[in-house]
Amino acid sequence: MNLKDVEAAQAEPPRCVVVVDESLPVGRAANAAAVLALTVGQRHPSLVGAPLGDASGHAHPGLIAHGIAVLSASGETLSALRRQAQDAGFDVVAFPVQGQQTTDYEAFRATVATLETAALGYVGLAFVGSRKPLRKLVSKLGLLG
Repeated sequence: MNLKDVEAAQAEPPRCVVVVDESLPVGRAANAAAVLALTVGQRHPSLVGAPLGDASGHAHPGLIAHGIAVLSASGETLSALRRQAQDAGFDVVAFPVQGQQTTDYEAFRATVATLETAALGYVGLAFVGSRKPLRKLVSKLGLLG
């Protein structure tokens, strides 16, 4: 990679992609995407754009400036994508299946603590990283829905 390519990569804002288990009913898929997006927003506040102002003079909170693709994949593919994304150096936010099996966060934490990483299944994942490598990771996936 030459200096110009390195500078361009450093100047490029990170991108975010959410991938949800394709077998989830619509409500659970929306929940998974929302949970992942909230965590990504907390971890990467620079993804959120400037506040919006409407013609009536009302202010609205900033939204993500570069959009979020919400894609779908099988549960098996999600586990493989998680490993590949970590190996590629992306920030990975994972939502284990146990998170939709209870409304008690402490019970969720306790259950996850009993499982090895390889034993976890996921209802969804979010990846944050450079556009081109991220696109390569998810290029074979379709949009959710």
